[in-house]
Amino acid sequence: VQLVESGGGLVQAGGSLRLSCAASGFTFDDYVIGWFRQAPGKEREGVSCINNSDGSTYYLDSVKGRFTISSDNAKNTVYLEMNSLKPEDTAVYYCAVSIGRGPDYVPVDVTDFGSWGQGTQVTVSS
Repeated sequence: VQLVESGGGLVQAGGSLRLSCAASGFTFDDYVIGWFRQAPGKEREGVSCINNSDGSTYYLDSVKGRFTISSDNAKNTVYLEMNSLKPEDTAVYYCAVSIGRGPDYVPVDVTDFGSWGQGTQVTVSS
């Protein structure tokens, strides 16, 4: 299993970024892909996830309406479109994979996820 994130960078508050998570080594359609973030001195938190079997999604309350997760199963890639970015969104963003457990399964806890990518830094300046 391999996950590779890309798309991070430095952006001003109010700006946008699109993160990509390219996956390989497993049957993409059967799994849940999640995006997590970890800011310095804080615990890793679940931002969003998508169940590739039925498209069910989860969003952290603080990103609802600003972030959108999507999946291109043909490319084995999950995207996180981030708009109206705020300084508090600054963190290292990671994608991770969880074994699917049927439709509507959208895990949010770090312990529900197995393989992780290396992370991509997102910095939002005020």
